[in-house]
Amino acid sequence: MSNLLIIIAILALAAIGFRMGRGRALALAGGHAKALHSLPNHYGGYVLLWCGLPALALIAIWLALEPPAIRWLVLSALPSDLKALPAERLALIYDNIHNLARGIDLGTSDAAMSEAAQRYLGLRQIAVVSLAVISLMVAGAGLWRGWRVVAPTFAARRAVERSIRVALIVSSTLAVFTTIGIVLSLLFETIRFFEKVPVWDFLFGLDWSPQTALRTDQVGSSGRFGAVPIFAGTLLISVIAMAVAVPAGLFSAIYLAEYAAKPVRDVIKPVLEILAGIPTVVYGFFAALTVAPLIRDAGGFFGLDVSSESALAAGVVMGIMIIPFISSLSDDVITAVPQSLREASYGLGATRSETIRQVVLPAALPGIISSILLALSRAIGETMIVVMAAGLAANLTANPFEAVTTVTVQIATLLVGDQEFDSAKTLAAFALGLVLFVVTLGLNLVALVTVRKYREKYD
Repeated sequence: MSNLLIIIAILALAAIGFRMGRGRALALAGGHAKALHSLPNHYGGYVLLWCGLPALALIAIWLALEPPAIRWLVLSALPSDLKALPAERLALIYDNIHNLARGIDLGTSDAAMSEAAQRYLGLRQIAVVSLAVISLMVAGAGLWRGWRVVAPTFAARRAVERSIRVALIVSSTLAVFTTIGIVLSLLFETIRFFEKVPVWDFLFGLDWSPQTALRTDQVGSSGRFGAVPIFAGTLLISVIAMAVAVPAGLFSAIYLAEYAAKPVRDVIKPVLEILAGIPTVVYGFFAALTVAPLIRDAGGFFGLDVSSESALAAGVVMGIMIIPFISSLSDDVITAVPQSLREASYGLGATRSETIRQVVLPAALPGIISSILLALSRAIGETMIVVMAAGLAANLTANPFEAVTTVTVQIATLLVGDQEFDSAKTLAAFALGLVLFVVTLGLNLVALVTVRKYREKYD
């Protein structure tokens, strides 16, 4: 019996508990729901929570403790000469045992390891069976306990809402701690990077060449980590993308919300939103095979020197990709503006275009700014389009016809393959990530202040 089947069984038992709790409450009230303290569904939900939550919590704790426990039991049963090996060798041996248990023989097994693989399989089987029995017993006990408590005077609604409130608090707390963990993981590795490379050289250096040699006598063993060309490339491509996406997205949103007839809107809006569902690698192919050659040929026709991989090609395609983020959200925000504001403007003699410019757009400005911020974050975090259309060259330039690179592309490049997290080359990815996080946070704060200011003005 797999863990998934155990969870499904517990959920099914919890659903049965819901029906039993609801039925018992109605039966005790003589079939009159008004005689109950709470709604019948609250009694069913109370039994469901008692049946499902303890069992699911047990499964979560069990699955967290099971792997290290089985590993300890398997390794402790190995011969003494193997147990005396260093921790790294023992980790490799355990990996081989795990592979043998899965039927993968890499040719390094012997009698002791085969026996350990059989022991691993036996322990796994015991663990699965034990988990199924214990969790189902806990679920059954919880069902019985919740069912016995059900009574017409029992405040089931308070108990259910209290449980939901606790679940919401736990979820929000996990989200906060997850964010803190992400920031700390970036911060600690960034500090290690700045122990090898000065902060000033990283933030204001003009040369980016993170390749480091394996030996000190090799050329370029120290590498260069001036990140200004990467920041400039990210800014250049993002500006081009927003120059394409903001007018197209905002104008299409205004047309759909204020001018388009319903049949036209029902066709255009889904077509625009399809752009958001296209994989970014497809956009990358489109940029590399269609847009970039088109821009190069057009530049050659006018006597311009255009690289085969250019910031303009990546920015234009990225702008097309993020149009739905602006158009769809802005359309929803503009549509949500109260009709009374439009009618008041018309009553004062304003035309439709004047009403849109002076009433609708200012009232919808907080939502429009939010949509633009979301699109900007999407543009800054894009990787595939830049890799395929703009290249990997860290050129410090404002010329959109030249090849550039971005922060996300360099992070992906630095962390490709097996890495040792003790070199400046690898640790540079964390420093770039931290800078990107700080910039995005700053944009969010600016947008929050702007949204709050205009929301107070037009509420």
